[in-house]
Amino acid sequence: MNIGPYQLENNLIVAPMAGVTDRPFRKLCRRLGAGFAVSEMITANCQLNGAKASARKADHTGEPGPSSTQIAGADPQMLADAARFNVELGAEIIDINMGCPAKKVCKKLAGSALLKDETLVTDILEAVVGAVDVPVTLKIRTGWDLENRNGPKIAHIAQESGIAALAVHGRTRACKFMGEAEYETIADIKSRVSIPVIANGDITSPERAKQVIEQTGVDAVMVGRSAQGRPWIFKQIDHYLKADEILGDPEFAVQRDLLLGHLEELYDFYGEFIGVRTARKHIGWYVKGIEGNSEFRARVNVVETAEEQSQLTRDYFDWLIEEYNKPGDYGVQKLAIH
Repeated sequence: MNIGPYQLENNLIVAPMAGVTDRPFRKLCRRLGAGFAVSEMITANCQLNGAKASARKADHTGEPGPSSTQIAGADPQMLADAARFNVELGAEIIDINMGCPAKKVCKKLAGSALLKDETLVTDILEAVVGAVDVPVTLKIRTGWDLENRNGPKIAHIAQESGIAALAVHGRTRACKFMGEAEYETIADIKSRVSIPVIANGDITSPERAKQVIEQTGVDAVMVGRSAQGRPWIFKQIDHYLKADEILGDPEFAVQRDLLLGHLEELYDFYGEFIGVRTARKHIGWYVKGIEGNSEFRARVNVVETAEEQSQLTRDYFDWLIEEYNKPGDYGVQKLAIH
């Protein structure tokens, strides 16, 4: 799949997720099989006012290219300025958020709230595309609510405005993350435009990824929540699409080393105080559903230092390795990560 002049390594994309897809997480997912990753959302007015958190979100240092920064807002000129600003910082692709259903975003008429105003959508897309010389992509939902699925019309506007690729979350804004993703509308959108279309929503397994690609005809799939604590899902999907073979999760020793490396990246990126607190949710996702995780989380979530957090994490996984030091699942090939 291509986005403008950039050919992606594969058709597996890390979805932008607020508070999740920071640089350490993007780098890890790319190393574990994702072909492309988009930054977490940056509100245009906050970034232009010099917010430290926004500057951190826009930092792509050391990431494999192409780098993509997602911006959000409701003012065409402000979004155009934010796009130029991020390109100057090194962004090779600009992504516009019209898919976030969060109240704090929508009440400012940004995110998926914009889908209600097709004229404003047009003004924003034309302003941003005209402001920069890099590809501009767009993320939307299928519509505002179940009675107003205007995703196909927005897709047409996007193509006419010069958008290079379109990601569609298969729910309306009103649905938030409830119910199942509707792939029929994504298939309809794909049939109406010639630009690359990316399906997002409920891509929870290699089998689901293949099903969605075949059902909708999309060019790529975007994985979000299912990569939380399972960044290796991209390697699993990629292998299944190529070899039609399911790979099990990595052995606990591999998971331990991946998580400890992830923690070190978080400490380096945020500093110890914020890094330790940011790491807590990631640790929780990694150990979800594993024996003894409740007791472990109760301990690891109250420590204040990177050294204590890392050591408790190592000790827990070492206990798992010793407890389950037996042959892997019958008939299941474990995912090897080097």
